[in-house]
Amino acid sequence: MFAPKRYFAKWEFTAPHLLCCSDCEPLTLAELLELADEDSKKRWRELRLGYTETRGLPVLPTGGIFLAMRALLKPVDHVVVTYPGYQSLYQVALSMGCQVDRWEAELAEDGGARFDVGAFKALLRPTTRLVVVNFPHNPTGALPSAHEWGQLVEACRGVDAVLFSDEMYRQMVFPCCQVFGLPGLRIGWLAVQPPLYDVLSRVAELKDWTTICNSAPSEVLALMALRAREAILHRNLSIARANLAELEGFMARHEGVFRYRPPPAGSVAFPRLAPRVHMSLADGKGKESEEQQSQEEEEGVEAFCDRVVGSCGVLLLPGTVYDHPPSAARRHFRLGLGRRSLPQCLEVLEGFLAGEGDRGEAR
Repeated sequence: MFAPKRYFAKWEFTAPHLLCCSDCEPLTLAELLELADEDSKKRWRELRLGYTETRGLPVLPTGGIFLAMRALLKPVDHVVVTYPGYQSLYQVALSMGCQVDRWEAELAEDGGARFDVGAFKALLRPTTRLVVVNFPHNPTGALPSAHEWGQLVEACRGVDAVLFSDEMYRQMVFPCCQVFGLPGLRIGWLAVQPPLYDVLSRVAELKDWTTICNSAPSEVLALMALRAREAILHRNLSIARANLAELEGFMARHEGVFRYRPPPAGSVAFPRLAPRVHMSLADGKGKESEEQQSQEEEEGVEAFCDRVVGSCGVLLLPGTVYDHPPSAARRHFRLGLGRRSLPQCLEVLEGFLAGEGDRGEAR
């Protein structure tokens, strides 16, 4: 369970080059305090480390995936969720005894991905209580068009299902960007339409059985970040744009090793290892025949990622951790676009590939 976290935790604090993080460059406490407005600074200076309001700081409403699903679902309910993805988005429903169908990403040969709305509609049932989506999508970066969003919403209305949108990467659509670079605060929020206001009351009741209240320092620091969002978002967008350009050049230089399509949104990309290409002799004169693709002796993506981190310290996240057979079979892996260290990580990875041979191809 939570295989991505377990794989990441194995290497996160030992691998010197993290190339698979989904967050943007984390801010230091000093950087965030420098951006704070006077009200937030006053709250910070006068902060008491006691209990906070159960529903969160009134100017910073909070909630979570676990509480929302516990409030919304019963064991007989049917749930549809985007897949692959963050395990809580489907594992909570499964643990409650719900029936869960996975709306799978369609993976293209060039490393791109999309979610077909027609396939989504086919999964809906009269008993569908909840539809869970995560767009921009982690790990593929896929994002529906406005027309597809409209179709999705209408389909949910047609079966009277609640649409739960995990907006961890909301507005991180190039050339716009979000994601604050503050995952250590562990603060989020739950917003609902008026017909579901009673769900917030149920969430508050359930919170009494979990965390009771939020961390007081995290609440004030999160408030500072929200009030300084324009400066933070500009910072993160600049990093992401520069990294996209760096990654595009890297992938172009190693198109024999990887298949890559730039993601339209989000802070991650999901390229794949290219199929191994073999050359054979056409005749006794040693002329080469046409290139023939072969799956024989191809290295699995997890073995490749283990070999990379073990050899040069660059951490990639293999698609095998998502328990999604197509991602594993096509040898996809996740790259992070939000950290300033991406160019240095790519430089080290490039050195590793150079040591693999002229084409640097994966074994």
